[in-house]
Amino acid sequence: MKYLLILTLLAASIFSIAQSDKIRLAIKTKAAVIEPKVIAWRRDIHEHPELGNREVRTSALIAKHLQSLGLEVKTGVAKTGVVGILKGDLPGPVIALRADMDALPVEEKNDLPFASKVKTTYNGAEVSVMHACGHDTHVAMLMGAAEVLASMKKELKGTVKFIFQPAEEGAPVGEEGGAELMVKEGVLESPKVDAIFGIHISSVAEAGKITYRPGGTAASVNDVKITVVGKPSHGAAPWTSVDPILVASQIVTSLQSIVSRNVNIVNNAAVVTIGSIHGGNRSNIIPEKVEMMGTIRTLSAEDEKMVTNRVREIATLTAQAAGATAIVELPYSTHYPVTFNNLALTARMLPSLTRTAGDNNIILTPPITGSEDFSFFAEKVPGLFFSLGGLKKGQDPKTAGPHHTPSFYIDESGLVVGVNAFCNLVFDYAGTEPKLKTDK
Repeated sequence: MKYLLILTLLAASIFSIAQSDKIRLAIKTKAAVIEPKVIAWRRDIHEHPELGNREVRTSALIAKHLQSLGLEVKTGVAKTGVVGILKGDLPGPVIALRADMDALPVEEKNDLPFASKVKTTYNGAEVSVMHACGHDTHVAMLMGAAEVLASMKKELKGTVKFIFQPAEEGAPVGEEGGAELMVKEGVLESPKVDAIFGIHISSVAEAGKITYRPGGTAASVNDVKITVVGKPSHGAAPWTSVDPILVASQIVTSLQSIVSRNVNIVNNAAVVTIGSIHGGNRSNIIPEKVEMMGTIRTLSAEDEKMVTNRVREIATLTAQAAGATAIVELPYSTHYPVTFNNLALTARMLPSLTRTAGDNNIILTPPITGSEDFSFFAEKVPGLFFSLGGLKKGQDPKTAGPHHTPSFYIDESGLVVGVNAFCNLVFDYAGTEPKLKTDK
């Protein structure tokens, strides 16, 4: 009897593995068939980029496609977001897949037949617009995954929620937007999401390779505005002034001691950058005030609290010591938490990513000090956010156009891997137990 039970369990295990292989082969075959459509979508979106909360054309394209697949579709989510719901024929969890849609105020310099020539108004000024961070590829891959998964509805356990998010790069001044607003509007509810997955393309990792990191993978971001108010005077009589330019200079210099002396860089990196400083309009006038803008990046909630507190202390007390006043607005307009990959979820789904890309194409990477508002989703439910290479094979990464620049470029040969990854994650997560909890 004991041996019969063992043989029964072994047979069930072999059957399960065979079924999983069958599913993966079906996904791979279907993804290969629609690869030209994925590339065509990507090029169309790239040629017609739209800024955050203005993704009207992109949203319409997505909604039309999801509706053609028979999905339940909701538009106008968090301004211009689109959510599609696919219900499998078998019971199971609710899994969310996310892609961001917005472009950047950057003028494209690439010589491509589908290069962007779009111009629009941004914060009151005319700007060029470009998909300089690859969000066009994210949308195309998720549209492709929706088509593959919809065609496998009979085999699908549970529900898939496709989240097409606006304004990842930040909403226009005076507006809400992005993942934070989507969460506020209940995108992770009705039905309640059990886990969420997201992909980001990389211009410096070879096409088809997947990079990942458990835990803190992308930094939190806080922007800061510091206004130093002093006493104006003639430039020839500085002793009658409280010079805000001098005070601002001292503040900028002292802020650099936070990373070098307060952050335990053995554990985590951090960044304190002042990127803008304005004060005065003549060589012989000491102005009344100076305004500075900067960004703060940290890789843990503890470091975020410590570094932001130190910025406030240094700015306020340095100004006070000079007889001036520092008004610190922190965060000024932007705050994203640390993008944290759920430890249990990452361990559980790593085999799925490995089977998708191959053993030699999975790379554990250090965290980055860039930020991602996928973090708002991953604060609420277990999340896994990973990168997919978009660098031409054999190209030196040092020669690649960086993200957020006019020369940003993506080799499209790896997009089919992204479609496969999304689909395999859905089937593999639905086929394992139990549900996960956030582990931050």
